[in-house]
Amino acid sequence: MAKQTTHQTQPNREKNPRRQPTASGEKDAAVNRNASHNYFLLEKFEAGVALTGTEVKSVRGGTSNLKDAYGLIKDGELWLLNCHIGPYDHGNSANHAALRTRKLLVHKEEIRKLIGKTQQKGLTLIPTRMYFKNGRIKVELALAKGKQLWDKRETERRRTADKEAREAISRGRKT
Repeated sequence: MAKQTTHQTQPNREKNPRRQPTASGEKDAAVNRNASHNYFLLEKFEAGVALTGTEVKSVRGGTSNLKDAYGLIKDGELWLLNCHIGPYDHGNSANHAALRTRKLLVHKEEIRKLIGKTQQKGLTLIPTRMYFKNGRIKVELALAKGKQLWDKRETERRRTADKEAREAISRGRKT
């Protein structure tokens, strides 16, 4: 009978502890906080982004902004407009333009579904966050409907009421 050898394995460690949290996918590269304030987010889906090399390096560095960005379907393709990705610090004269139109990569079936939904009155595509997934940059798009001023006030009222209720419950538990 052959002798069995046992080897010890170390517990699950991080792949590379020196890697940035944004690049490793632990932290979002950009978040659109105004999206949930200004819109009712009805449906969310994921799309890849066609970027140049300096754009990817800038996103890793955290210089991207989705505040005024929106999605648009044109000629059967999905595009991301007004997404600001700052210039790469160590780039040369071939650096990218900060506000260029970027192509979003999704399946044709999803584009067909979105064409029907975005043609309804008042619905638009808003990017909510940009993040890394398996080394690739992804954008989370939401099908959104604009809020009126009174909708925003109602949301704020509901949020403060929930906060006060949680505080009252926690005070009750402490005594």
